Amino acid sequence: MKKYLALFLTMVMGVSVLAGCGGGSEAEAPADDAARTTFTVGFDAEYPPYGYRTEDGDYAGFDLDLAAEVCARQGWELVKQPIDWNAKDMELNSGAIDCIWNGFTMNGREDSYLFSEPYVDNSIVYVVRADDAIETEADLAGKYVITQAGSSALAALQDKPDVVASFAALDEIADYNTAFMNLEAGTNDAIAVDIGVAQYQLATKADKFKMLEEPLSTEQYAIGFRMDDTELRDTVQATLDEMVEDGTFMEIASNYADYNLDKMVCLGK
Repeated sequence: MKKYLALFLTMVMGVSVLAGCGGGSEAEAPADDAARTTFTVGFDAEYPPYGYRTEDGDYAGFDLDLAAEVCARQGWELVKQPIDWNAKDMELNSGAIDCIWNGFTMNGREDSYLFSEPYVDNSIVYVVRADDAIETEADLAGKYVITQAGSSALAALQDKPDVVASFAALDEIADYNTAFMNLEAGTNDAIAVDIGVAQYQLATKADKFKMLEEPLSTEQYAIGFRMDDTELRDTVQATLDEMVEDGTFMEIASNYADYNLDKMVCLGK
């Protein structure tokens, strides 16, 4: 009997030691961001100049360039993850991406995301065909207007129900590239779109499109994180601030001067 009791006590002590070792290791494990090796950015791959697919199949854009510099300074590998913009919340909340960084409007969304400081001043504008007589928002009465589903442009239009009611129709589409194809083909008469995207199209197709002078609304872009990712947000923000301080941020923005992004930067101003 004593032999069995001794064996039992030995087993209990062994389990206690193992549990103690496990607890010690857990307490000493580094925080997630201290151990981070990758940074996954969710973006719309058809949203130039902020994020888009190049002819060689790579992904590029102003926001991705900024993210690449942040990763270089932090020693992280940048993972460029194109997403369906309408499913951005699911992608973020599931952990498939670490942030939404792609011309992402913060205004009106402050309770849903943990945002960085705003870094770009943006406007929502209307784009129409260059040879069209449309000059003002009032001229869109009876016209077919299109915008991206889940976009800030759609939200801005929804804040103007009387204006939308005057349209012949307000269509929603998955990406702006298709919207511009529809406009050029005559399927739609106008696009409600972010000014940076509009300027990107006008830079190469000024003979086909024109932008109405009065904006639909004004807003700011920021990086959206999960509400509990304060440490990650703070790390990224501190790195962006360093980039502003040493001039790297504006160097990157100057690469997109053809689309006036260098004039739209508001971080550090």
